[in-house]
Order: sequence, then C-alpha cells, then structure tokens
Amino acid sequence: MPDLPLAGRHALITGGGTGIGAAAAAHLSAAGAKLSLLGRRLEPLQVVAESFGGTAIQCDVTDSARIEAAFNEARGANGPIDLLIVNAGIAESVPFHKMTRDGWDRIIGTNLTAAFECSRAAIGDLLKSDNGRLVFVASVASLRGVPYAAHYAASKHGLLGLSRSLAAEYAKTNLTVNSVCPGYVDTPMTDQSVARVSQITGRSDADARSAITNMNASGRLVDPEAIGNVIAMLCLPLSRDINGAAITLDGGTSA
Repeated sequence: MPDLPLAGRHALITGGGTGIGAAAAAHLSAAGAKLSLLGRRLEPLQVVAESFGGTAIQCDVTDSARIEAAFNEARGANGPIDLLIVNAGIAESVPFHKMTRDGWDRIIGTNLTAAFECSRAAIGDLLKSDNGRLVFVASVASLRGVPYAAHYAASKHGLLGLSRSLAAEYAKTNLTVNSVCPGYVDTPMTDQSVARVSQITGRSDADARSAITNMNASGRLVDPEAIGNVIAMLCLPLSRDINGAAITLDGGTSA
C-alpha cells in the first residue's frame, strides 16, 4: 500500500472541529487527503485545520442554502469532493410525554435532514470520483431503541436507512456508502449528556458519567481516535467492497 493512499483526495467533514470529526480529520490527513472542515463554530475548525493544513468553513448544516455555498467554497479550495464524512449531529434526552414538536424537528433536522442535504450537495462529485466514499456517523441508536431519546433514535435509524439505501442504489458505481455506529464516545457531546443527566436526576457529575460510561458493555467510553481510524479505513481504495455496512464501535454493547 502506498504511504499516502488518499493523496490528492478531497475529504469534506461536517462537524469537523471537535470529537469524532476532528479525529477523522487527523487520520484522513495522515493518509494524504486534503481537508475541508465544516461546522457552526469557526474557531475550533480553524484549530484543527491549522494542524493538518485544511480549510475551515463555517456552516450550519440545517441551512440548505448555506450548505450549497459552503460546499462550493470547499470545492474552490480543494477541488471536487471525493470523500464525504457526514458527522454533524446533536443529542437530547427527554421523556416522550414531554417531547415537543420543536425538539423533534431540531433533532431530525440536524441528524437526518441535514445528512440528506449534504449527501445531495456532494453526490455529483462522489459519483464522478474513481473512488467516491460517503461515510455517515450514525450510532448504536441506529440499531435499537433508546428510552428517553425517541427522537434521537428515530433520527439515527433514519440515517442508517439512508446509508443502506444509497449503498444499494449506487452499488454498481465507484461510490461506496457506509455507516459507523459508535456507543457512548469520549467527546463533548457525551460531556453534555453527563450535564443533562446530572441536572435532571440531581446526581453528581461523576455518578452521571459513570452511569453513561457503563451503558457501554466494555465499561469505558469509546475513543474517538478509534472511530477516526475506521472512517479513514472505509475511505481507502482497498475498501471498495465494503458497502452498505453498519460498523459498530461500542465495546460489545450490540453483540
């Protein structure tokens, strides 16, 4: 295998400033890819972009007009998009009887509708690439029900359905479409979950973090670097026969 198997490839990552997105940026850059990093907050994007020679672009993925402009800006900086990593997402915990339509729309809009919009914005480039790759960051919530997070689980089930449908539709092309399905990951999103649990239950932050950590069968949070490594693997030319997969990284939780 060449030392830089993704040399010359343009990878666009949504939610690229922290957590899984930043880890994916590190691994894709190490494989030679050119990076466009999108997110709502420009400052963390710039920090990651400066580390790996990438391009930071402010973009709220719930704004379809901004997606189009941001993707065009990415093309202007790094050329046609070969690798699209759809990572931007949000989570919320609330009992179903207290769930609001606004809360539902916010979760579905960010986690699922935005994934549709980003995929649609890049599909022309991806199909023209000789090794197009589309990777969705889904969740173990794509595979099972989640009490107190029905809207989140619904959004992630939908994301996996989108991933598998596109994989089937484009199976005879050079584009592959896959999902990674992590359990609870050591990222700022989990920190926010800890804070919510602590606030709702009155438990200490340490007790809330322990409770969430133990929801992974391994008893530990998933390392975002491990997820970034799998994302980069899926983008390699040698991974062309991995298509329509839902790869779990959850310490055995879904076993």
